[in-house]
Amino acid sequence: MDETTSKSEGKESEYEFTELITLRKIELSDVDDFMEWATDEKVSHFCIWDTYTSKDQVLDYIKNSAIPHPWLKVICIRNKAIGAISMTPNSGFDSCRAELGYVLAYKYWGKGIVTRAVKMVATTIFSEWSNLERIEALVDIDNKGLQRVLEKVGFL
Repeated sequence: MDETTSKSEGKESEYEFTELITLRKIELSDVDDFMEWATDEKVSHFCIWDTYTSKDQVLDYIKNSAIPHPWLKVICIRNKAIGAISMTPNSGFDSCRAELGYVLAYKYWGKGIVTRAVKMVATTIFSEWSNLERIEALVDIDNKGLQRVLEKVGFL
């Protein structure tokens, strides 16, 4: 048993998952991992985009939207992309604000992963964007998981 495997049923515990999380720029080679959440209706239900239905659609999104995005990273465990997190800057008078967004493959929900990723972003984004004063997040009233994440990181 390696050091990242829990003794309970051979699965990783919440603590071990959150210790393994890294954020990095998205790459075209992430397409198959991205497909796991982009084609899942349970995940896309709370997203602003419709469920993707083909690898070509996902590749197009990665090439034309995700890679050029001003600040979008994939959430990884052992360099496997399991979700994404983004900061989208507002413009003009509101340029001191940015909107947080994220998505996570369904099988990783409820394990503290997004909470950890949001904390990672919140501790670095203000130094990366010197004009940033406020991070905001919109939440669907039915998305109790997101509401809980935002509570845990101090947004609510």
